Amino acid sequence: MRASLPAAVVAELRQSFGDRFQEGRAIRDQHAATTTWLAPEPPDAVVFARSTEEVATVIRLCAREGIPVIPFGAGTSLEGQVNAPFGGISLDLSQMNRILAVHAEDMDAVVQPGVTRTRINTHLRDTGLFFPLDPGADASLGGMAATRASGTTAVRYGTMRDAVLALEAVMPDGSVIRSGSRARKSAAGYDLTRLLIGAEGTLGVITELTLRLQPVPEAITALSCSFPTVPAACEAVIAALGCAVPVARIELMDQATVRAVNAYSGTGLADTPLLIAEFHGSVDAAAEAEATFRALAEEYGGHDFRAASTTEERNRLWKARHDVFWAVSALRPGARGISTDVCVPVSRLADCIAAAEAKVAEVGLVAPIAGHVGDGNFHHLILVDPNDTAECARAEDHIGWLNDLALSMEGTCTGEHGIGQGKRKYLEREAGPALHHMAAIKAALDPGNIMNPGKILGVTDGRGPAA
Repeated sequence: MRASLPAAVVAELRQSFGDRFQEGRAIRDQHAATTTWLAPEPPDAVVFARSTEEVATVIRLCAREGIPVIPFGAGTSLEGQVNAPFGGISLDLSQMNRILAVHAEDMDAVVQPGVTRTRINTHLRDTGLFFPLDPGADASLGGMAATRASGTTAVRYGTMRDAVLALEAVMPDGSVIRSGSRARKSAAGYDLTRLLIGAEGTLGVITELTLRLQPVPEAITALSCSFPTVPAACEAVIAALGCAVPVARIELMDQATVRAVNAYSGTGLADTPLLIAEFHGSVDAAAEAEATFRALAEEYGGHDFRAASTTEERNRLWKARHDVFWAVSALRPGARGISTDVCVPVSRLADCIAAAEAKVAEVGLVAPIAGHVGDGNFHHLILVDPNDTAECARAEDHIGWLNDLALSMEGTCTGEHGIGQGKRKYLEREAGPALHHMAAIKAALDPGNIMNPGKILGVTDGRGPAA
């Protein structure tokens, strides 16, 4: 790791950015302290950019000097995406937070990357439109694009891959490109938009996004129901999807998670696995979807139904899901939560969760499960004593076992957390020879390997992909 930035670089950045260039330890630590289980690795300095040209200025300087650039949004990533293993500049985009245009008639908006998902929806409140993706945290839209985020509504509205029509980005040589357009489809050339979405800042820095918006539904209803087992809940979901029930969200909590939520929030849910579903549409369509789902759930042992149609009622119902992180963390005060995710075909989800629950019991870990069951994605929150090296090792072994299990079921090592540092070795198993082609793309676009080195691809010394 670099001891410090060259004096000439520091002088140039100070002249260009004034007090928006910071070298203080506290702010550098803040830009490596994320909700991750990986050890923080602070950058050498932080630059707060306010425009595309300022981003380009930083990247051109870093390209000239061979200094790593680590894009930073809201710091909510889970796999060490904002760590700086080789030092360098943390490029904070949070002050690039303008909503540049809303085209209500075309249902799209143009924003800078520091705009958060809650801010865009507050801005859209009077337009009859909304941005539907909800990853849980109030993440920045640029960060969501960089990690190909999704969340609870992906079963109906897709992921950031589907929500971004076009983008502007500064490439590793400091050049500025635009990919895509406001047109809803195009057959023009390589799809660079999709290449940069999910690249985790390793191929360039996203400085502007054109987002696909959705009309606010006339009616939104929600329904929770308990099941005797996780497989029964999963079978109900498979039946609902097979019958084309238009669910907008459908979330699963296993028994351990339900117990944690009951203890934490006093929700009084039945002490069995739980599904929470939400339906969007006209008043009649939402009511019909809810009724159909209820009937299907009953066939698989669904009981203790709780319905909600007003915003206040829905918020109370969803509180159980939103409280999961804090509720599970409260099971072991002082423990560190290791959050990990995998995604499998929906038909294999019940088998995958059942095997994971059995494995947790076998190795003696506390690791409740919650998941976006409509798209086969679920999360473990593994609670470990950070001072217990044996327990931490068991947790890491379990994560490896879980990833191998998901891959054996034709799934993926991550549905939405991304690769970062934490899942590189699992990507190697998943991608196989395709990883060499990923490395070739990285080397062609970023020959100096200055863009977020050490993420997605393995590295030897911070200067290039490992063989």
